[in-house]
Amino acid sequence: MEISIIAEKLFSIAGFSVTNSLLIAVFVAVLLALSTVFSTRNPKQVPRGMQNVIETVFEGLLSFIESITHDRKQARDFFPLVATIFLFVLFSNWSGLLPGAGTVGLNEEHAGRIIMVPFLRGPAADLNMTVALSLISVFSVQIFGILALGIRGYASKFLVAPWKKPYVIGMVVGLLELIGEFAKILSFSFRLFGNVFAGEVLLTVMLSLVPYLVPLPFLLLEVFVGVVQAAVFSLLTIVFLKMAVTGHEEGAH
Repeated sequence: MEISIIAEKLFSIAGFSVTNSLLIAVFVAVLLALSTVFSTRNPKQVPRGMQNVIETVFEGLLSFIESITHDRKQARDFFPLVATIFLFVLFSNWSGLLPGAGTVGLNEEHAGRIIMVPFLRGPAADLNMTVALSLISVFSVQIFGILALGIRGYASKFLVAPWKKPYVIGMVVGLLELIGEFAKILSFSFRLFGNVFAGEVLLTVMLSLVPYLVPLPFLLLEVFVGVVQAAVFSLLTIVFLKMAVTGHEEGAH
């Protein structure tokens, strides 16, 4: 067994490489979409079964967002993006704990060595996936900011009009704000990737050394860590969204 930071390629479709992490990511996305469609296809006035579970989760997420924004309308505007990110990250983290994830696969020869290529790998344990999620989150923040403040109003956070004083301080602050937007992508990506990847490596090593009972506490810990990481990613997205739609005057107040 070899621990690899890079997701392993399983097969190709029309020249497009399908990795083990991408396979689970597609499965999680389809599962969430189908669950939502089938549970809300014939909504009842008094929800029961899966509809009741989904409505409870959605109400909890909406209340969570509203507790941060302190604005019902903003919470509803942010809800589709934040809820999608939370649920996808949560189930992606948990999918890496499925039986056989990282431990069942095919033996292949690489650089003269025989290594095991696992069929399944958690999406968040692939840096490509966490970078993609980070780009979606950060770009969405910019879009919400422009829609709320207008292009000129939002750009004023990064650019100072040449006729306004103080020129140098304004330019430096604007430059730092701009750098901060790019830094968010790195922060989002490596925080999620590092925590999930380290957890999967720990479980893989423990299962290899002591396959029975001993890894169980670590497995339960990773279930909890999966929830925490999804909540942190969503929380930061909400905070950045709130900052983006807040003008200079309102923020100062």
